[in-house]
Amino acid sequence: MGFKDDAVEVRAQGWLRVASFHSLVERSLEAALQDGAGVSVSEYIVLEVLSRQRGVHHMRMHQLSRATAMSQSATTRLVNRLEGRGLLTRFLCVDDRRGIYTELTEAGLELLARARPIHDSALLEALSQAEGLPELVPLVDLFRTPAPAGSDQE
Repeated sequence: MGFKDDAVEVRAQGWLRVASFHSLVERSLEAALQDGAGVSVSEYIVLEVLSRQRGVHHMRMHQLSRATAMSQSATTRLVNRLEGRGLLTRFLCVDDRRGIYTELTEAGLELLARARPIHDSALLEALSQAEGLPELVPLVDLFRTPAPAGSDQE
């Protein structure tokens, strides 16, 4: 005999909203990035994460895997593909020969520079679409710039 658990239902509905929001945004980004820059969302994320490494544009493979929320094997396959396109390079860590770094190449930085405005435009469009769905509005709100501390805006 079952019983109704409102907390379980709330979590299930919340998760469904998150999944729906993610799907809407990822489909928009995937189409725009493929058409406009010839990269997938996953490829873009790897390039973006590496570009944000203070002046060095490289990371250890396991760090990249964590930062992109991909498995290590998926990260390796993706890095292989991007390396084959000349967008990344890999090299051994001098301190720990077991460690492998992945680094953006100049071509990777150039592609990322072309892809960023495409990504931003597609993201804004997807957020606008999501805003039209009342159940997704709270998630869209997460992308709004917070008002500076002490301002009168809410």
